[in-house]
Amino acid sequence: MSVENIKAFSIIGHKQALDDVCLILGKSKAFQPDEVSNFYSNMVGFNRATPHNIYSEPMARITNVLKILSIEPRYIHTKKKFKPKYERIEEYSKKISATVEKMENERAGLQKEYNECKRAREETSHFVSVDANIEELLEMKYVKAVFGRLPKENLKKLGTENFKMDYIEFIPCMEEGSYMWAVYFVPVTMYEKAERLFARLYFEKSSFGDMDEAPEKRYKRLKSDVEKLKAELDQINEKIRTFAAENEKKILSYYTKASEYNLSLTIRTHAMERGEGFILTGWVSEQKAAKIRKALLKIESVEVSVSNAKDELQLNPPVKLKNNFFARPFQFYTEMYGVPKYKEIDPTMFIAITYFTLFGIMFGDVGHGLCVMLAGLFMWFNRKMAIGKILLPCGFSGMIFGALYGSVFGFENGMDWFYKGILHMKEKPIEVMSSECINYILYIAVAIGMLLLCMAMCLNIYTSIRQGNIGKAIFDTSGICGLIFYGMICAGLVELLFLNNNIFSPIYIIIIAIAFILIFLREPLSKLVNGDSDWAPESWGNFILENVFESIEVLLSYVSNTMSFLRVAAFVLVHAGMMQVVFTLAETVGSVGYWPVVVIGNALVCALEALLVSIQVLRLEYYEMFSRFYSGEGRPYEPVKLSLVKN
Repeated sequence: MSVENIKAFSIIGHKQALDDVCLILGKSKAFQPDEVSNFYSNMVGFNRATPHNIYSEPMARITNVLKILSIEPRYIHTKKKFKPKYERIEEYSKKISATVEKMENERAGLQKEYNECKRAREETSHFVSVDANIEELLEMKYVKAVFGRLPKENLKKLGTENFKMDYIEFIPCMEEGSYMWAVYFVPVTMYEKAERLFARLYFEKSSFGDMDEAPEKRYKRLKSDVEKLKAELDQINEKIRTFAAENEKKILSYYTKASEYNLSLTIRTHAMERGEGFILTGWVSEQKAAKIRKALLKIESVEVSVSNAKDELQLNPPVKLKNNFFARPFQFYTEMYGVPKYKEIDPTMFIAITYFTLFGIMFGDVGHGLCVMLAGLFMWFNRKMAIGKILLPCGFSGMIFGALYGSVFGFENGMDWFYKGILHMKEKPIEVMSSECINYILYIAVAIGMLLLCMAMCLNIYTSIRQGNIGKAIFDTSGICGLIFYGMICAGLVELLFLNNNIFSPIYIIIIAIAFILIFLREPLSKLVNGDSDWAPESWGNFILENVFESIEVLLSYVSNTMSFLRVAAFVLVHAGMMQVVFTLAETVGSVGYWPVVVIGNALVCALEALLVSIQVLRLEYYEMFSRFYSGEGRPYEPVKLSLVKN
């Protein structure tokens, strides 16, 4: 539960050395540039060293070339002497782009022509076997032929009262599925009327338009054209493949160098110049800070100032989370909410422990837990989904609590062989559906909520002290006063309801009241303790009136946050209840359908519960706990680096 140390870098030097500085920083993969104006207040006379990135257009051209040639974009080792300047990269990118795009346009034109010819041939094939001398009819000057298809069910409408066709010669050609391919001949003067009539029959014209030759003759010609176009298409494809093979290394060399310069220029755009000097600022992880500083100092005229990020909190340093193997998967949830500020506590370990535990309690089933683990393995190793790494420990937690409940794929006595046969126990540890146990589950869920809320308050106190906000640590609703107020009320209610011991003595109540009054006055008191001279409100009357309503909201939040944990108990009971429904349905369908119903029911319950429990636990984390101690308003450490580098 920690944040890796970050170093603030301030680099000053002669502007002739700026490119070398940027190249070192880019290759380090550890430098996150920041605005110089954030580090230095007086920037009069300074201008940006590079207003825009000139390599973006050449990079776009070369990337498009790689896409057309089906070459995987990757970085390769280039010769040390290969250091092309911008003009050379720009010229090469234009030349190679023009050459490749010309071939691509030729291929695209042939491909389009090939597809159209192939489609026309396929449609013409439907009319080849027609038993009529179409060629003679096509030669008639005042008769128009229309080729196409219509639904077979509409054939019976032809010739009826609403579809009289005395002036039309209709010739069916070929059936295909639910359609009939056909051709009709109509006098030119009646064409528009015929077209409206056939439109009502949902007649679809062929895409090739008018046919000026016999179908059989046209089909043979199109077949020849398709073969010819296919040969030309294969030829241009082979030409492109050959060109790609011959030029791949050279293209990738320029791609690699352009990427390096593009990366350096990304850093360079943050540098500021005045006269012959420049200033560049940013952040580096502590692990690589010394190595980068040593490399920079080898450049003449360059000076490097390094300071700890904890001493530069006013600059809002970026944050790099550092957690062990158990907590690391849950960084996904932390980052989804927002990374911590530099001196704010990293909640990843807290969320890992609580999420692991709450998920297991709510999802307790050995069989379903195993399925969730297997799903997590598949999602991570086959799909590289971050949620997969979270499902692995969550599924294991479900198996642990499922063993305590004795539930295996919904069979509530599935672990009896272990408890009674091996451990010689009279019954399993927890009988979820017993009336006596249901009450205990509800009580335990509320107790868990009380404990976790108190822990969240303790984390808030610790974080506030780390950040130097003593007023918040003492008087906040989740500070010391809030912890005393909430903790003493919870302790008193537990003593009264479960131990029949009333500890609400006058002194006890006075302490609670004092804690609440201090919470009521938290705003001015916090300012006073933090040394703010302007601590008093402008109007005490307005302040009291506003805080009366806020205090009601605070009291309701304590109650609602606590009662929200009843959902933990609800899902324990819902699982057993849903599986009882599944088994009841299975018994209803009889012996033949029993196991199919059980298997399908288990699959549905497992998938539905896994989704709902994941969401509900995350809701408890974010709304009930995070809201009391965590802001998530930091910014992530995202150094500039080349991705997908392959040696």
